[in-house]
Amino acid sequence: MKPKLLVATLALAGLSACAQAPMPKAGGAARMTAAAHARIPHYRLVVADVIKISVWHNKRLSETVPVRPDGRISMPLIGSVSVAGHTASGVARNIKTKLAYYVRDPQVTVIVTHVVQDSYQNRIRVTGAVEHPASLRYEPGMTVLDAVLDAGGVNTFAAANDTEIHRVVGHSERVIHVRLGNILSEGRLGTNYRLRPGDIITVPERLL
Repeated sequence: MKPKLLVATLALAGLSACAQAPMPKAGGAARMTAAAHARIPHYRLVVADVIKISVWHNKRLSETVPVRPDGRISMPLIGSVSVAGHTASGVARNIKTKLAYYVRDPQVTVIVTHVVQDSYQNRIRVTGAVEHPASLRYEPGMTVLDAVLDAGGVNTFAAANDTEIHRVVGHSERVIHVRLGNILSEGRLGTNYRLRPGDIITVPERLL
């Protein structure tokens, strides 16, 4: 039997969750299959992933589409929809809302059918004043602290509290400030943000 794909179904009563399977262990150059990724409920879509959209009793609106380089897909009636960076359930919810202007009580299902493996978008990069600047495989739930520790921690020249996350959102870049020094030395986790695929963490050096 083939592994179940993540299915996000939105009906009148709301979202019905699917069964989850354990995450495969990360390691080396091992690659996760589309089915393995899709079983992770918080997996966020990236460019070139493929999703199957089904609208109950409406084949004209049901189709399988790739995520375009601009992070969007196109659908009849509602046009362009932003999907990169969103979960399958979030995409289903957004499509349902948009379709409600044209279709009475739409029931939408989104299935992740193909995941880009080991792609540029699916990695986290840690640069600057760390012991081992690194390009890390993104794992759901990964935080700033996880990534920095995987890069060997900060070096003696780091201005850790001036750390930044650079994140592409749509067509623009967002800069998120991180008090990494407080996280490392005091255990204050207020800025230990969860990361997203494609994030770049920069740890600047102190001014001498």
